Amino acid sequence: MPAPPLDQMLAELIAMPTVSSVSPEFDMGNRELVDRIADWLESAGFSVEVLPLENYPNKANFIATLGEGEDGLILSGHTDTVPWDDGLWHHDPFRLTADGGRLYGLGSADMKSFLGLAIEAARDLTPAQLRRPLIIVGTADEESSMDGARLLTRLGRPRARHCVIGEPTDLQPVHMHKGIAMEAVRITGRSGHSSDPSRGRNALDGMHRVLGELISWREELMQHRNEAFAVPYPTLNLGHIHGGDNPNRICPSCELHFDLRPLPGMSLETLREQLRERVDSALADTELDFETLALFPGIEAFQSPPEATVVNLLAELSGKPPRAVAFGTEAPFYAELGIETVIFGPGSIDQAHQPNEYIEQTALGETVDILRALIRRLCLET
Repeated sequence: MPAPPLDQMLAELIAMPTVSSVSPEFDMGNRELVDRIADWLESAGFSVEVLPLENYPNKANFIATLGEGEDGLILSGHTDTVPWDDGLWHHDPFRLTADGGRLYGLGSADMKSFLGLAIEAARDLTPAQLRRPLIIVGTADEESSMDGARLLTRLGRPRARHCVIGEPTDLQPVHMHKGIAMEAVRITGRSGHSSDPSRGRNALDGMHRVLGELISWREELMQHRNEAFAVPYPTLNLGHIHGGDNPNRICPSCELHFDLRPLPGMSLETLREQLRERVDSALADTELDFETLALFPGIEAFQSPPEATVVNLLAELSGKPPRAVAFGTEAPFYAELGIETVIFGPGSIDQAHQPNEYIEQTALGETVDILRALIRRLCLET
């Protein structure tokens, strides 16, 4: 089934719910959308693979390749969205609606539109025209677990030299972003009657020490700086704490959740080792037990190499210099595959993850023109 005109293509993508969420009551699959795009791309001459996620047959990535070789260009987007706020939208979130020069719909900016625009940019290309392959990739579960991107790194595919991830950047190349870890500290003590503190071990008392240690660590982390970022230092946010069950009982357990957003050059593994050492030091002279654990595997910080051709080309084609952002993307996973990667797409991150998400209609044609020029430079020319 050939891809329909761009406006219809975008409307069909928006109309298919593909929410991914860590909350099972909101989580959905993406196979209808993946199969629809696979049909469009196969009709256009692409060789398409659908790669189901392990243990989730209703979720899949796709890799669509036009041409041959390993020195080509990837245009990558995630197929899922976040949940929507029912009742807060002015338009149906699953109906692409034009209003005041904007196209409203869930995923319009973040980031189903990019997949449609990538297909439009490749329209009418044939393998015989390509000196290097063009690869269009769609991933699952970027908004929750990053399991789609993690599957690609385990498979070691796709192979290419360049990658554009079409997250909303207002068509300005992004060559750097912070990482994100969401961590927990769990302290276990022993309950007892509050009239005699010696009969128990109070986990809340221990957590008080740990909080002080984490606040000190946060101040030390702020000594690391990268002025390319609006917030030029790593951040550590104390987000959630719970423990105990009654005021007249010695607290037997307490758990803290926080997030940590490191700068490029700081590894999550090293930071997690430092966390454990600091908690261990804070509780060393107590009889409390503790464990530190990751609430999800995390996303490493990302920085493309200064000489990355795709970054410099998009700066030239867009007329905008590369910049850094605080939000995470799938870029570190492509970088792990040895692919020079940039984040570049239409729409604004300010519109993502909130009611009445939209993309400017004028951005559609501009995006297609830039992508076609990029394909010409990296896949067609010598």
